[in-house]
Amino acid sequence: MADKIKVMIVDDSALVRQVVAQALASDPGIEVIATAADPLFALQKMKVAWPDVLVIDIEMPRMDGITFLKKIMAERPTPVVVCSSLAENGALATFEALAAGAVSIITKPKVGLKSFLEDASNDIVQAVRSAARANMRAVRATAIDRPKLTADVMLSAGSNRTLERTTDQVVAIGTSTGGTQALEAVLTKLPATSLGIVIVQHMPEKFTAMFAERLNSLCQIEVREAKNGDRVIPGLALIAPGGRHMMLKRNGAQYVVDVADGPLVNRHKPSVDVLFRSVAKFAGANALGIIMTGMGDDGARGMKEMHDAGARTIAQDEASCVVFGMPKEAIKLGATDQTIPIDNIPAAIISYGVGH
Repeated sequence: MADKIKVMIVDDSALVRQVVAQALASDPGIEVIATAADPLFALQKMKVAWPDVLVIDIEMPRMDGITFLKKIMAERPTPVVVCSSLAENGALATFEALAAGAVSIITKPKVGLKSFLEDASNDIVQAVRSAARANMRAVRATAIDRPKLTADVMLSAGSNRTLERTTDQVVAIGTSTGGTQALEAVLTKLPATSLGIVIVQHMPEKFTAMFAERLNSLCQIEVREAKNGDRVIPGLALIAPGGRHMMLKRNGAQYVVDVADGPLVNRHKPSVDVLFRSVAKFAGANALGIIMTGMGDDGARGMKEMHDAGARTIAQDEASCVVFGMPKEAIKLGATDQTIPIDNIPAAIISYGVGH
């Protein structure tokens, strides 16, 4: 007989742990090797026995499920099934979980949980079986084995001379883990007359369009997934499509975006470094760069190029970041003019447009 699929259940609800474990125990090919009430307990148990599949909640004490998921994918990519009441279709938590590497999502109801989990036991078993077949080697190859390319593969750096200031300004934002909530917090507070904005949020293909549609329904400004040749104009935010790089270009007196395929840069596509380098090269001192919550260092070097080209540069502060990786690396490079809490970023964008 083939080896059983070893599963760990991580959820702060004892009822969920019990019912999910019972559902999985009904399949002779699955073995629940451990349960844990939060990710820190889970990590201790995983030192002893690493599961083939994890079933996790999103809302948990001491470490949320998305951060836990990112940590697992960075250290040892493992199939993860998210089982959460937050993971409704179109919800931010769903985008976050899929962007972080979850292979399957099961939405728990907020009421009638026990009967739902019992009724959905077959769905849970099938989700675990499918997850066990996921090609995590591809994730590992993406994250670890491939060379970490720089923005040089997409466009050359600009000259060090500062571009002249004009009346056309642009705002460039880069973010990753925690960025879906962070972007909503910032963009929903901007007036319809806000400066044109270009954004890279690390997210897989197909999800950026849905994410942009959601933001568009909440914001005074228009928000949409960027298409090649789109103009950057006041009152519009363009989000780089998942699986494509986005670069700012100058077309006469106008800014437009160039959406193009290419290799991963800093192991990401879209890459913040690619966007920021293009902004440094074609907008220079006519740009405001903002780097927000995210794991890793994508965007740090690009922000330094923006800073050196005369752009104003801002990092989100540690206290308001879900993960203080990207802003921290930019600060370490001397790429930032100031570090501010997320609540102050909308005002910084507005005042830049007024005072520039």
